[in-house]
Amino acid sequence: MILGIQMVGILFGLLMLYFAFIHFKRKEMKNFEFSIWLIIWIFFVFLTIFPNSLDFIASTLNLVRTMDFLTVMGFLFLIGLTYHNYFVTKKNEKNIEKIVREISLKDK
Repeated sequence: MILGIQMVGILFGLLMLYFAFIHFKRKEMKNFEFSIWLIIWIFFVFLTIFPNSLDFIASTLNLVRTMDFLTVMGFLFLIGLTYHNYFVTKKNEKNIEKIVREISLKDK
């Protein structure tokens, strides 16, 4: 029996799959990126439908509930994503600074 929170999770996963597909069709995402996001969202929907499929991992790590495992994995994913975004932003800042310097020297 599917609970209300599972329905919300399934709808969220399908909506995110749709958004990934739209960005891919608009050429805002490469094939590899789309494939990775497709796998992530399909895995998310699968885990939402079958949450007990991770019980063996939770018991191996001595976690009481599977939700504890998913919470820890969610935090690790968000920390990794934040780390990646930080360095992409720094790289973009350096590129913008370089372009601004070239333009200012060209005008001089």
